[in-house]
Amino acid sequence: MKDATTAESPDFEVVDSTLMKRVFYIFAALALLSVAISVGGKWLGRSIAMAGYTDDTTVRQIVMGNNLISVPANFIRFDQARRDGIASRLDLYLRYPEMDGYSTASRDDFNHTTTRKIIFLSFEPRMMSRDMSGRFAPIYSALIEKPGTPGPGGTTIYTFTEKSGYLNEMLAVAERAGKDPFVARCLSGPSAEESLAPCERDIQVGDDLSLTYRFPRELLADWPALDAAIAAKVANILKTGH
Repeated sequence: MKDATTAESPDFEVVDSTLMKRVFYIFAALALLSVAISVGGKWLGRSIAMAGYTDDTTVRQIVMGNNLISVPANFIRFDQARRDGIASRLDLYLRYPEMDGYSTASRDDFNHTTTRKIIFLSFEPRMMSRDMSGRFAPIYSALIEKPGTPGPGGTTIYTFTEKSGYLNEMLAVAERAGKDPFVARCLSGPSAEESLAPCERDIQVGDDLSLTYRFPRELLADWPALDAAIAAKVANILKTGH
């Protein structure tokens, strides 16, 4: 009787509950992975589009020795430096003459698809007793070929002697009443054409800090306004006595 009843019943298999749980977990994991890919893809897409830039204007507090530099994150050149804390060096970049950081509206300027107008600034502990202007009389004047030639903005352009060690560089100098001259070193030849900011100048700022700023050679013609704009921006973001 038992065999007959079994034979008349429809065939079926009992599914292991453990297997069902595994299947459920697999589908759940796939769903979460899909969401993660979607969110991650959007984030990565924005990251690639920003190309290392940020439009975040959160003010960061950077401590260097006895100095406090308060600067928006979109002024700070490298991602790892866009945080509060102590630093031995800080690299910034700004548009000139706006003296602002990266934004969607300024994307073309920072990508150098328009006229070169980005200035790079580096704050570091002071290593020399004199800045570039102060080094002209005791150092640079003995390393250049004289006389120089007239340059943009009333500057005089000097080439360095072969033994100076400044290969493929030139010196731009402009007299200033009552002050040491304006002095900047610039790359020359093919190196200058390949560089986004072939000229550089360093000045002393804050409490034992040195600021080196690099700029396009085209801005030499506007050096008084450029130097004044740098000084004003530094005064705005740098406080001593921290």
